[in-house]
Amino acid sequence: MKPISGSIFQDWDANPHDLRIRMVLVMFRTAQWCVLQKPPLCWFLIPYLLCYRALVFWVLHMELNPCLRVGSKFRIFHGYCLVIHPGTRIGEGVTLRHCVTLGNRRAGGEAPTIGDDVEIGANALVLGPISVGNGAVIGAGAVVTKDVPARAIVVGNPAIVIRIKSDA
Repeated sequence: MKPISGSIFQDWDANPHDLRIRMVLVMFRTAQWCVLQKPPLCWFLIPYLLCYRALVFWVLHMELNPCLRVGSKFRIFHGYCLVIHPGTRIGEGVTLRHCVTLGNRRAGGEAPTIGDDVEIGANALVLGPISVGNGAVIGAGAVVTKDVPARAIVVGNPAIVIRIKSDA
């Protein structure tokens, strides 16, 4: 994992559209740093983690667990009602829109792995131990339960590949 401070600045630059999202991501990266600390320092950071959880989870309705592995340049548009399983792995330059769910299909199940430069549309569900390839686009409202190839555009319920983007 890259140093937290580098990710904070890259996330900040990737979200010029919304100061609220910038602040949430600064808090998220700080919470990630907090959970990496060892005793006794970690004990003094518990109040911060509780405040983070109260504000981000309960007030802003974004489940961004500090244990979540997220690459830099993470973009969120209209970040309301995001649900991301803590076991999900998210690459660099990923864009999420509102009401996205990245999670498991059943209790105790595995979560998806999202590649670099992936865009996920509003109300999309990406469920189970699947892989979304680099540069893929998941359309709004799609329900993805199978692997998505790199640079694919998928839409629908169940999601189907409608096109593979060319390199041009």
